Amino acid sequence: MRTFADHTRNTLDLSAIPFVKRVSHLPILSDPSHGTGRRDKVIPLSRASIAVGADGLLLEVHHDPANALSDGPQSLTPEMFGQLVAEIRPLAAVVNRSLE
Repeated sequence: MRTFADHTRNTLDLSAIPFVKRVSHLPILSDPSHGTGRRDKVIPLSRASIAVGADGLLLEVHHDPANALSDGPQSLTPEMFGQLVAEIRPLAAVVNRSLE
Protein backbone atom coordinates (compact mmCIF):
# COMPACT_ATOMS: atom_id res chain seq x y z
CA MET A 1 0.00 0.00 0.00
CA ARG A 2 1.35 3.43 -0.88
CA THR A 3 0.68 6.38 1.37
CA PHE A 4 2.06 9.87 1.77
CA ALA A 5 4.30 8.68 4.59
CA ASP A 6 7.97 8.71 3.68
CA HIS A 7 9.46 6.72 6.58
CA THR A 8 9.06 3.49 4.56
CA ARG A 9 8.80 2.62 0.88
CA ASN A 10 5.33 1.11 1.34
CA THR A 11 2.91 0.68 4.23
CA LEU A 12 2.10 -2.79 5.50
CA ASP A 13 -1.60 -2.82 6.43
CA LEU A 14 -1.75 -5.32 9.28
CA SER A 15 -5.46 -4.70 9.78
CA ALA A 16 -6.11 -6.50 6.50
CA ILE A 17 -4.82 -9.82 7.87
CA PRO A 18 -7.62 -10.60 10.37
CA PHE A 19 -10.21 -9.21 7.97
CA VAL A 20 -9.15 -11.44 5.08
CA LYS A 21 -8.81 -14.46 7.39
CA ARG A 22 -12.44 -13.97 8.40
CA VAL A 23 -13.75 -13.87 4.81
CA SER A 24 -11.40 -16.36 3.12
CA HIS A 25 -10.54 -20.02 3.51
CA LEU A 26 -7.08 -19.45 2.04
CA PRO A 27 -3.84 -19.07 4.01
CA ILE A 28 -2.83 -15.45 4.51
CA LEU A 29 0.81 -14.48 3.99
CA SER A 30 2.34 -11.19 5.08
CA ASP A 31 5.25 -9.61 3.21
CA PRO A 32 7.01 -7.27 5.65
CA SER A 33 10.07 -7.07 3.38
CA HIS A 34 8.21 -5.49 0.45
CA GLY A 35 5.59 -4.00 2.76
CA THR A 36 8.18 -1.65 4.25
CA GLY A 37 11.22 -1.75 2.00
CA ARG A 38 13.42 -1.31 5.09
CA ARG A 39 15.43 -3.99 6.84
CA ASP A 40 15.01 -2.40 10.28
CA LYS A 41 11.22 -2.71 10.01
CA VAL A 42 11.06 -6.34 8.83
CA ILE A 43 11.51 -8.11 12.17
CA PRO A 44 9.04 -5.98 14.19
CA LEU A 45 6.39 -6.18 11.45
CA SER A 46 6.96 -9.91 11.07
CA ARG A 47 6.22 -10.32 14.78
CA ALA A 48 3.15 -8.14 14.42
CA SER A 49 1.97 -10.12 11.38
CA ILE A 50 2.11 -13.38 13.31
CA ALA A 51 0.37 -11.76 16.29
CA VAL A 52 -2.60 -10.65 14.15
CA GLY A 53 -2.97 -14.06 12.51
CA ALA A 54 -0.78 -14.34 9.41
CA ASP A 55 -0.28 -17.94 8.35
CA GLY A 56 3.16 -17.25 6.92
CA LEU A 57 5.72 -14.63 6.01
CA LEU A 58 7.38 -13.72 2.73
CA LEU A 59 10.87 -12.48 3.52
CA GLU A 60 13.93 -11.35 1.63
CA VAL A 61 17.16 -12.89 3.00
CA HIS A 62 20.61 -12.27 1.53
CA HIS A 63 24.10 -13.05 2.79
CA ASP A 64 25.34 -9.61 1.65
CA PRO A 65 22.37 -7.21 1.33
CA ALA A 66 24.60 -4.23 0.50
CA ASN A 67 25.65 -5.99 -2.70
CA ALA A 68 22.36 -7.70 -3.58
CA LEU A 69 21.26 -7.17 -7.17
CA SER A 70 17.74 -6.36 -5.97
CA ASP A 71 15.89 -5.71 -2.72
CA GLY A 72 19.06 -5.26 -0.66
CA PRO A 73 17.69 -2.50 1.60
CA GLN A 74 14.83 -4.77 2.72
CA SER A 75 16.78 -8.01 2.95
CA LEU A 76 17.57 -9.64 6.25
CA THR A 77 20.95 -11.22 6.78
CA PRO A 78 20.93 -14.95 7.62
CA GLU A 79 21.76 -14.01 11.23
CA MET A 80 18.78 -11.64 11.39
CA PHE A 81 16.56 -14.36 9.93
CA GLY A 82 17.70 -16.72 12.68
CA GLN A 83 16.89 -14.05 15.25
CA LEU A 84 13.44 -13.59 13.72
CA VAL A 85 12.67 -17.31 13.84
CA ALA A 86 13.78 -17.45 17.48
CA GLU A 87 11.52 -14.49 18.30
CA ILE A 88 8.38 -15.62 16.49
CA ARG A 89 8.43 -19.25 17.63
CA PRO A 90 7.21 -18.40 21.16
CA LEU A 91 4.94 -15.67 19.82
CA ALA A 92 3.26 -18.14 17.47
CA ALA A 93 2.61 -20.45 20.42
CA VAL A 94 0.87 -17.61 22.30
CA VAL A 95 -1.63 -17.27 19.44
CA ASN A 96 -2.09 -21.07 19.19
CA ARG A 97 0.12 -21.46 16.10
CA SER A 98 3.41 -23.21 15.42
CA LEU A 99 6.27 -22.85 12.98
CA GLU A 100 6.44 -25.65 10.44
